[in-house]
Amino acid sequence: MAATPNEFQVLVVGFGPSGAVATSLLGDRGIRTLAIDRARSVYDKPRAIAIDHEILRLLDNLGVAERVRPYLAPFPASQHFGAKGQLIRRIDMVGEPYPLGYTPSMVFTQPPVEAELRAHARSYPGVTVRLGTELTGLSQTEDGVTIHLRDDDGAVSTVTADYVIACDGASSSVRQQLGIAFEDLVFDEPWLVVDLQVADAAVGKLPETAAQFCDPARPTTFIVGPGLHRRFEIMLLPGEDPRVMEQPDQVWRLLRKWLTPDEATLWRAASYRFHALVAAEWRRGRILLAGDAAHQQPPFIGQGMCQGIRDVANLVWKLDRVLQGQSGAELLDSYGEERGGHVRELTSRIKAIGEVICERDPHAAEARDARILAEGNGEPRTITRQDIVPPLRSGLLASVPHAANGSLFPQPWVRTETGRRLLDAVCGTGWRVVLDGRHAFAADPAIEDQARGSGLRVIRIGAVDGRATADSVLEEDGIVAGWFGRHECMAAIVRPDHYVYGVAADMPALSTMMSDLTSRLKVIS
Repeated sequence: MAATPNEFQVLVVGFGPSGAVATSLLGDRGIRTLAIDRARSVYDKPRAIAIDHEILRLLDNLGVAERVRPYLAPFPASQHFGAKGQLIRRIDMVGEPYPLGYTPSMVFTQPPVEAELRAHARSYPGVTVRLGTELTGLSQTEDGVTIHLRDDDGAVSTVTADYVIACDGASSSVRQQLGIAFEDLVFDEPWLVVDLQVADAAVGKLPETAAQFCDPARPTTFIVGPGLHRRFEIMLLPGEDPRVMEQPDQVWRLLRKWLTPDEATLWRAASYRFHALVAAEWRRGRILLAGDAAHQQPPFIGQGMCQGIRDVANLVWKLDRVLQGQSGAELLDSYGEERGGHVRELTSRIKAIGEVICERDPHAAEARDARILAEGNGEPRTITRQDIVPPLRSGLLASVPHAANGSLFPQPWVRTETGRRLLDAVCGTGWRVVLDGRHAFAADPAIEDQARGSGLRVIRIGAVDGRATADSVLEEDGIVAGWFGRHECMAAIVRPDHYVYGVAADMPALSTMMSDLTSRLKVIS
């Protein structure tokens, strides 16, 4: 690790889910890190409620997945009902065999999950956590960032760091101090979010699956959380005061068609304006924005927290290379390019879903229902949440375009002497070249030699009915074989965040791609 005159290599501002995961990713790489948060404890009520398989894969890589799993449950299909109460479509998760090895869509209870993420982050020897501490000012030079802090007892201090990651939420003080504006993707709707713990005897009164009631009189979302946790998201109407509508008497008035006060405990009622906003800049020198500090999106497919964790997963491996002197700081420019484009595209897709849901004009709502049913030839069709999430479109991707570039590489279950395990647990993560072990091409020793020089681990994956060798693993369900077949390739270079850098169908193409990658990752400054 390159020497640094600063006290910390990275300061993480905000210790919510994105900040805690960022801190763990940094700690896992041995990066000297300080994480701060104004609050001393985890907020005791749920806010985020959805997590997907990409995020659980990252948590599993860190060794924390099993600690959060007790607070997770499958996210059932969301059934959308039209203006007249008829089923018009479903949004579900992709079916088995699951492409990343985990249930693709899950719900979770945030307070205990966040507590586990914080505890895990604090377990790394190179990590320091200061709670009850807020950032009051910062300035940067060519050599680092000077950060002014104030503890909740009034004590002030100053620390220095090579880089700052701002995960300090939608009202980010770091973003405001930098004067970075939000780009408005033009979505602004007032909603009331209500979380309940429902009595056992009353659960049967509620839908068995998630539901979206696209009723122009009052659009409403229903989500089945873990255990007896249920959430309603209710659109507020013109003239309704958000603060008044949070009061218990108003909440129970809105819920009376489903439940009465003696059938559930009101856990939380909070009014929000659902926005679609993306930061105009993601990097200002040595300071980088992540999570809600960089973007906000409507919650209609539950991607808010996932987006923030994707941010830090994209950023930290690049920051590690820069700190180690393996790449120039210009590599960090790809962070905003990649995540900014991805967030804009996904937020635009979520916004389009939200606009359909939020239609208040009865005639337009009936036309909407007819149009959606027509898309399924008169029957409610099913779309998957995973198909709504796009790949990366630009950034550090192979120069030869291919549909697989920027997509998530699958993770199969593989067979080992000790039983079935997931690929990452057997073969590790980091930069790797994955080969289709069913073909003689994969045995070419030149691949191993060049990959080693490019800093790539070689992984050969064969079919379950094939023969295992000392340098290959056998997958159970043909997920990777099917992936290679669909993309008409026999090799994939995969990044540390599990996104595909590029693919090749033969040795010359793979050799050229490895050389290109080595050149692009070299030290620039």
